[in-house]
Amino acid sequence: MCRDFADRPVDRQVVDRLLDRARRAPSAGHTQGWSFLVLEGPAQTGRFWASNADPEWLAHPTLPGLLKAPVIVVPWCSASLYRSRYSEADKVGTDPPDSVWTIDAAFATMLLLLGVTAEGLGALFLALRPAAPEQLRAEFGVPQSWQPIGAVAVGWPAGDGGPAGSASRGRRPIGEIVHRGDW
Repeated sequence: MCRDFADRPVDRQVVDRLLDRARRAPSAGHTQGWSFLVLEGPAQTGRFWASNADPEWLAHPTLPGLLKAPVIVVPWCSASLYRSRYSEADKVGTDPPDSVWTIDAAFATMLLLLGVTAEGLGALFLALRPAAPEQLRAEFGVPQSWQPIGAVAVGWPAGDGGPAGSASRGRRPIGEIVHRGDW
């Protein structure tokens, strides 16, 4: 995860490749009930920050390089698309599992993040403030039936790109997370 971006745009063809990867994610019932709001350039990303960030933080950001991310992708999911899909003939009698729309959007977002790495870019997955969904809907014309799962800042890393903050803790050893046959 990158928290300091260089002041350098990302080519639209690269962004399109990232989104093409993301759209290939697995999906319950092949519903594909996710969409991406793509914000590029300072005018659009500035509108995102104004809708999602605390005004006091924006005035004195602890991570000013984060505000330089030239692309912000906001993944959205739609429960209504899954409910509609699961009312079709091949799915009648089954209900989509609770929150499967969020899980599917998260799968697509993970593919986006993996694509970012493959392209040599940096990214940071951001949680949204509680008021942000309504503010983002109003600011960008997103229909009420869509829910955001977070946001992804994308761009060229600035500085050495090494781990910062929590990442310096390292990964848990495989022996602590893999349990074969029993726990």
